[in-house]
Amino acid sequence: MMKKVKLGIIGFGAQGSAYAGFIAEGKVENMEVGAICDIDPDKKALATEKHPDAPFYDNYTEMIESGNVDAIVTCVPHYLHPEMGIAALKANIHALVEKPAGVYTKQVRELNEFADTKPELTFGIMFNQRTNELYQKVKEIVDNGEIGDIRRTNWIITTWWRPQGYYDQSAWRATWEGEGGGVLVNQAPHQLDLLQWICGMPKKVYSNVKYGYQRDIAVEDEVTTILDYGNGATGVFITCTHDVMGTDRFEILGDKGKIVVDDSKKVTIKRLKQPESEMSSNMSMQDVMEIFMGKGPGELYDEEVIEFESVWGAQHTAVLKNFAANVLDGTPLIAPGSDGIHGVAFANAIHLSSWLGKEVELPVDEDLYLAELNKKIEEEKRTPIEK
Repeated sequence: MMKKVKLGIIGFGAQGSAYAGFIAEGKVENMEVGAICDIDPDKKALATEKHPDAPFYDNYTEMIESGNVDAIVTCVPHYLHPEMGIAALKANIHALVEKPAGVYTKQVRELNEFADTKPELTFGIMFNQRTNELYQKVKEIVDNGEIGDIRRTNWIITTWWRPQGYYDQSAWRATWEGEGGGVLVNQAPHQLDLLQWICGMPKKVYSNVKYGYQRDIAVEDEVTTILDYGNGATGVFITCTHDVMGTDRFEILGDKGKIVVDDSKKVTIKRLKQPESEMSSNMSMQDVMEIFMGKGPGELYDEEVIEFESVWGAQHTAVLKNFAANVLDGTPLIAPGSDGIHGVAFANAIHLSSWLGKEVELPVDEDLYLAELNKKIEEEKRTPIEK
């Protein structure tokens, strides 16, 4: 019986080296570094220095087949997550894929369908924000019906400021061929996942997306999307990488209350004493005038404010611990790998709406999306942006 999961880390960049460090420091007590893999020869010396007991590979297939790992995590460019996940599962190795699960739903669906044939293996995704107590609390309130049926969602998440130098670090970054998109696939996948995890997937989206708006890049750095949930409820999702001051504000309006999340640290819950529809039907104009004249909010709703502290890395280690626990004793996964397709579908719909200049329904036509993405890749090859 395994006591610790031996993790193979594919990609020893910022994320992969951070995970190795967390594990080496004992922050993931049910996991150890089994091996490290990277195609960059310069990474070998660094990995060997920091983790001398972990074998180093420059070929992930060799690492998977080495017998040194029970599981892998894919800290590599997004296009590679599905193929590496499938390769691991084929070899009866557990797979934890980084977000996003892939660039387009067709490839993520292949991963999910293959994972379904290996139910005895653990398949997870690094949606670390699902371990954030704040968002767990928000989901609990919505699921419990405390604010009633959702009428509107608004999320403005512009705390992703990235200067031009960030994009100039490497040739693959912020390209259709290398990264598969911009802010939607790099910075904002967590918010896309949380939005659908808490509020459900929209049925339609209509988006205004700017490509290379404030940065010399081919992909999107500015996104405004209108959501239609199909039951009358609507939403707006806004994100960008050029707001150095940044805003992170998430509102969920229900017919019995409202949730406001500020800076992913503070949540304000307002619970109406009677549903808004009843207020509208039953109030006299005298009652309404009293509200307009500043009637105390305490007479209309109760307010609760909760503040949360966040420790960098704690949410990542929580996913690693949970993943290992599922391998070792079947503890339910916080973020099953199959959930990864939802955020990718969301991002694909936002892109496709902007490319076609019209509202699109979800799920989008996967073949159409891939054809349009390939057009972007071909255009990029003809007129590459120098870095």
